[in-house]
Amino acid sequence: MMSLQTIELLLSISESEIIEELLISLFAAPQLAIFFEKYPKIRNAFNKEVSGWKIKLQDKLKQSEVPVSISSEFTLYKQSISSDNFLFFDRLDDVLKQLEELHSPFFDQAKKLSATAEYRNESFRSLFLQQWRKILSIQVTTLNKSLIEGDWEQLISQLQDRLAINSALEPFLVENDRSSGHLWDMSRGEKYRSDCNTLIEYGKFLAQQPELQKLAEQLGRSYQPTSVDRKDTQYEKYRVMVREPATLPESVNGIFQSSDIVRMLPTEMVLLNIDELEIEFYRRFLEQQLLTYQLKGDVWREQVKVRAISKTVNEQLPRGPFIVCVDTSGSMGGFNEQCAKAFCLALLCIAMADNRRCYILLFSTEIVHYELTSSTGISEAIRFLSQRFRGGTDLAACLSETVEKLNQQDWIDADVVIVSDFIAQRLPESLISQIKNKQKKHNHRFHAVAMSKHGKPNIMKIFDHVWRFDTGLGQRLRRRWRAG
Repeated sequence: MMSLQTIELLLSISESEIIEELLISLFAAPQLAIFFEKYPKIRNAFNKEVSGWKIKLQDKLKQSEVPVSISSEFTLYKQSISSDNFLFFDRLDDVLKQLEELHSPFFDQAKKLSATAEYRNESFRSLFLQQWRKILSIQVTTLNKSLIEGDWEQLISQLQDRLAINSALEPFLVENDRSSGHLWDMSRGEKYRSDCNTLIEYGKFLAQQPELQKLAEQLGRSYQPTSVDRKDTQYEKYRVMVREPATLPESVNGIFQSSDIVRMLPTEMVLLNIDELEIEFYRRFLEQQLLTYQLKGDVWREQVKVRAISKTVNEQLPRGPFIVCVDTSGSMGGFNEQCAKAFCLALLCIAMADNRRCYILLFSTEIVHYELTSSTGISEAIRFLSQRFRGGTDLAACLSETVEKLNQQDWIDADVVIVSDFIAQRLPESLISQIKNKQKKHNHRFHAVAMSKHGKPNIMKIFDHVWRFDTGLGQRLRRRWRAG
């Protein structure tokens, strides 16, 4: 069976033109045009993905096989082209019969044309084959479009879902082109669900708590990217002036030793005429010890040389990821719970904008894991925000697991953030020792976001920095009064 690519090649049909027409119609769609006008930062990410889809679809079309009927008809067409006039008209009736058996769309037209063939000449043959080629091209183009249709409808469906997700989440999850691209990637394969309303609600709640947002921004900026000194060797050309004997010197200035045969003294030439001394002449020549005239008249010439220059380049490393541990005990319920979730959402925005990973650990009596910046980050974020806070506080187990996480290569330069009211049991000395070791030897930083003024000071001593956001009723009223 013949491949679709082979027939396209012989008929000079370009499947890329068909795909381009579809993409032009897609970009011209009012829904998409309005979306990109409103959210221009997402367009680059969208263009990149559409380009990948186009290449994937072209590969699929090239590997597709055509139906037997089209393949057989095309074989018949090739045989007719290669036939001379005599053989073509001799087989014309047989060709018509085969076209009828193949249910070819060209059969009716071919039958009418053959009925007018009073003069079996080259003009009739050329017209017949031209019309046949035209019908074959239409069949192959239609086949291409039918093969594309399934993928095209799937693409449109996915785009509609993702446009809805990005439209809803863009106001508080997109700060720059990098985070917009990340948001677009995160929504890949996601279905738009009413659960996205959870993200939207917490985004609105975060907007109503500017001090919480400010706290997250301060914490995000507090990590200064580390820098390393790197040796960078470059080669550069430089010019120097060198003195050389002139080609036409002015006068004799003296005698000196060299290998210049042209200015050699006659006494040295004598050595060549004596067999016993000939070897001595060659020795003097190689060692540049021949007596030669030293002539006046040197010239200066510019010479280009190359030298290596080593420079120390200060190179900044990218910022590390976030590991955020959130206390989900019963004492963190209510307003504390809302603030903790909104704070994590703010850190997610920062992580996306700075191209940093964001990993969430929920701890109470058990530990639950979420990676908010993974390819399934939207569903992970929804699951996290839907989690209810209840149970006890097992801070030690969470910190122990965090230390193990820091030993992994992907998280070796992570910042650790603990969000809790810190009403918990005392930490084991062995765990405190491990944390201090991470802080001193590996420069890991442990942040505490304290959501209560009743947290135990002894627990918070181990942290590099304690960020306070009092969620008590008095502070809440003061913040609301200042905002008003």
